[in-house]
Amino acid sequence: MAVKTVSGDSGSTLRTLYNLWPYMWPADRSDLKARVVGATVLLVVAKLVLLLVPYFFKWATDALAGNSSAVPPLPDFLLAPVMLVVAYNVVRVVQLGFNQLRDSLFARVGQHAVRQLAFRTFVHMHRLSLRFHLERRTGGLSRIIERGTKGIETIVRFTMLATAPTILEFAFTAAIFAFAYGWLYVAVITATVCLYVWFTVWASDWRITIRREMNASDTDANTKAIDSLLNYETVKYFGNEAMEAARFDRSMARYENAATMTWVSLGWLNFGQGVIFGVGMTAVMWLSALEVMAGTQTIGDFVFVNALLMQLGQPLNFIGMIYREIRQGLTDIENMFDLLDVPAEIVDRPGAKPLAITSGRVEFRDVAFSYDPARRILKGVSFEVPAGRTVAIVGPSGAGKSTISRLLFRFFDIQSGSILIDGQDIRDVTQESLRAAIGMVPQDTVLFNDTIAYNIRYGRTSATEEDVRTAAELAQIGAFIDRLPDGYQAMVGERGLKLSGGEKQRVAIARTILKAPPVLILDEATSALDSHTEQEIQAALDLVSKGRTTIVIAHRLSTVIAADEIIVLSDGRIVERGTHADLLRAEGLYASMWARQREASEAEERLRLAREGDDLGVLVRRRTQEVASGE
Repeated sequence: MAVKTVSGDSGSTLRTLYNLWPYMWPADRSDLKARVVGATVLLVVAKLVLLLVPYFFKWATDALAGNSSAVPPLPDFLLAPVMLVVAYNVVRVVQLGFNQLRDSLFARVGQHAVRQLAFRTFVHMHRLSLRFHLERRTGGLSRIIERGTKGIETIVRFTMLATAPTILEFAFTAAIFAFAYGWLYVAVITATVCLYVWFTVWASDWRITIRREMNASDTDANTKAIDSLLNYETVKYFGNEAMEAARFDRSMARYENAATMTWVSLGWLNFGQGVIFGVGMTAVMWLSALEVMAGTQTIGDFVFVNALLMQLGQPLNFIGMIYREIRQGLTDIENMFDLLDVPAEIVDRPGAKPLAITSGRVEFRDVAFSYDPARRILKGVSFEVPAGRTVAIVGPSGAGKSTISRLLFRFFDIQSGSILIDGQDIRDVTQESLRAAIGMVPQDTVLFNDTIAYNIRYGRTSATEEDVRTAAELAQIGAFIDRLPDGYQAMVGERGLKLSGGEKQRVAIARTILKAPPVLILDEATSALDSHTEQEIQAALDLVSKGRTTIVIAHRLSTVIAADEIIVLSDGRIVERGTHADLLRAEGLYASMWARQREASEAEERLRLAREGDDLGVLVRRRTQEVASGE
């Protein structure tokens, strides 16, 4: 992640604030707007009450010093010095109460902004193309969204609840000094505040570059951690725990250096702010001390000036934190807004209508497609799958078989040609209706880390428990689920790792049965399974595909013998087509693939029989020895 220069920051900062404004002032929520207005009123009232605090301090001091002439006319019960002290503390408590009421009133506004923007980002992530998600790392995306969500709350709260109060308090303080003590005091205070703010902005901008480096390292470390944990078994297979730990530690080392620099720079920032404010406060107190010595001010005035400056010092110090937090929050949500700016590659055309299914006929007409312009994947592919029939697509690895399923789901748009379902170009219908009409049983079934029932019901979220059970029985997994201690409420684990490959495939078949789509795609659904499990799964697949328009993408040719037509792809082109018997008679690519797979299967069977024979021989010899020894 490249670190931007400070000078190039202003444009992105203004753009981020502009994007954030609708969430701070939601146009469709009058109740939240009322809360913003109410919080603003309470803010002003709290600041006005706060101004009484140093006045009561001044009056109590003058009263205790015996200078009652400096105390203004007050109700009798307040004239006693002790009562002035009590009033001083009561006012402080009242001001604190107004502040807390303001924060409580505004809390829903801030949390609504967080929720809305997080929701919008989540929805947008699902609208982006498969290409985007294949090129981005899940760990990095989750970290960007996590930090961005926190940054939203920081900016909303500090902008509305801290920046405005600080500006208001400075304005009131300047007005009091101008009215009561003269413009010289105002000039010194203004110069101090301006220098303080300038230094804070300059130092904070310098620290932002360090913050970005820290964020980049944090994202990189989180990405590596999630990637490694998701591939836990692979790490174990190759014994690369030390390598993974070293990769993670290198990212954390960069994070450590950046985080250390962040704290060191914060120390210098706080020290510089303290020096500037200390010099300004010394100058103002020196002016007041001279006037007390000259008799033009009372001890109460000296205490008042000190109290007012100390009171101003708190929001001034807050300004430094406000600016830092807002700038850091902007940095954190910058990437989130960048994600929102990424356009969706696949969008519905204006006026797109829902797909109207009549029979479920699928047709590819001279389809050409490439992921990368330099490498064409499909080169003029044309075929038809009649309604209710099964067409198998086979071929060597890299021939473009799985690309066909991705194009039919419209995860990508083709460069030329057309794909039609019941005569309707899939680019002219809504994506929602298109994907609702197609069912998929993939080779690598990934399940949600939830219950078996949840994963089956994912095919149709409105399904009843009885529907779920029926689908599971049809997929030949019902008996297995019933034997589990928790039954349908059993958790399947991360990516379904608590289930075997065959069990996961049966769950995938069950949820496809529940979806009941008119068009079905079986994308190498049994290629990762053993022969015995493959036969069981194939029986369930035959059941679910019965009466449906089915496209079978297969590696094992034994699974497509019964297909109505077999299409052989090679290098993105159809080189053969026909029934299993026709293709064997043609003695072409299909026949050679069939012969190789038969040889491999026979060799595997001979090896299995040999192992079983060896095991039987061992048992016979062991039993013979036992008999000979009299056991």
